[in-house]
Amino acid sequence: MNKQVLKRRRKQLMRMMGKESIAILPAAPMRIRNRDVEHKYRQDSDFLYLSDFPEPEAVIVLIPGRKNGEYVLFCRERDPLMETWNGKRYGPEGVIEAFDADDAFPIDDIDDILPGLMEGCERVYYTMGLDLNFDKQVMGWVNHLKKNSRSGAHAPYEFVSLDYFLHDMRLFKSQPEIKLMQKAADISVTAHQRAMKLCAPGMFEYELEAEYLHEFQRNGATWAYSSIVGSGANSCILHYVENNQKMKDGDLVLIDAGAEYQGYDADITRTFPVNGKFSVPQREVYEVVLNAQKAALKKVVPGNHWNDPHNAAVKAMTKGMVEIGLLKGKVSKLIKDETYRKYYMHRTGHWLGMDVHDVGDYKVDDEWRLLEAGMVLTVEPGLYIPSGSKGAKRWWDIGVRIEDDVLVTKDGHKVLTEALVREVDDIEALMADNKS
Repeated sequence: MNKQVLKRRRKQLMRMMGKESIAILPAAPMRIRNRDVEHKYRQDSDFLYLSDFPEPEAVIVLIPGRKNGEYVLFCRERDPLMETWNGKRYGPEGVIEAFDADDAFPIDDIDDILPGLMEGCERVYYTMGLDLNFDKQVMGWVNHLKKNSRSGAHAPYEFVSLDYFLHDMRLFKSQPEIKLMQKAADISVTAHQRAMKLCAPGMFEYELEAEYLHEFQRNGATWAYSSIVGSGANSCILHYVENNQKMKDGDLVLIDAGAEYQGYDADITRTFPVNGKFSVPQREVYEVVLNAQKAALKKVVPGNHWNDPHNAAVKAMTKGMVEIGLLKGKVSKLIKDETYRKYYMHRTGHWLGMDVHDVGDYKVDDEWRLLEAGMVLTVEPGLYIPSGSKGAKRWWDIGVRIEDDVLVTKDGHKVLTEALVREVDDIEALMADNKS
């Protein structure tokens, strides 16, 4: 991210904090995969948002009005031996040059230095509960100041969750962020197109997953979350991630996969026939979900509240289920009694950004939040009919979800993933084109 964008973010946060405040934000820790093997490191999203600094064992400190510099970064020192094993470190001098820190110190000196930075501040902006060890460290600094109160030390008396301001900032995407999200969406669209063209009966689900990962990485991206590649009965399992079954002729496959590009995520789901041709029952169910998504998308406009798209999807979905005979009764009563939840049990979307399920409140003062320009959300209705359901057997083991990424604009919305086919005829044409 551009340095000036990062600087504006920090300045905005410090204006909201006010003087006599200090914000403390630790980097994400390394995570062990098994024994002495670590997961590939991914920085904490809040930390990235304010600094773009990619290393673990680091702490951001923001102190509005500090004469010697408001933006302080603690990080690992340079170490030729460790850098031979694990790669280059920036070190305190490097972060000042490369990441515009006003001041930088070795992370090993934080216990000696940070209490002094905290002294005289009335409020500490810090989010408790994410890292218990670091929580204890923060409280240790406060208690150190309290113990030295007779010597004139002044300890903060108020703790405020840093999320309160920071996550509201992250909810509204700037133009540079939207460009990165569009890039993530474009890479993800290409990956989905690749999978549709290559899909064939007899392939394993993990073979299709490999096509996504290949497309992500060849475009400088990575996966935003563990891909769901569920065929047949697996399409009715919402968070299916085993991806280890052979795909059969006549089954649908539901794929939920998205790329992360420079810290920003895409999140797309498409459902299509393994053999490239929808059966009549599959088409019936698919059209119900597609109509529900279209109804929801119409409600993604500034001034509508967060729940409007979901309500529209529920109404269209319930009406569609009645029309094909999956549900029986009056639509209004089926909605009131939540009968539809037997087959449509999840929400219609979530915020999207640096996290797949991105930060930001869905309600403000107990009321659904109003949609505003700059927000990005998913719209993803789904219908799942596992074996043994009350519906006719012709629908059993049909699971359909259609998910797109949507930017709220000042006049309406823009579907960032619009380039990926959704209509039945278009999906069949795309799949047939590669097989002709």
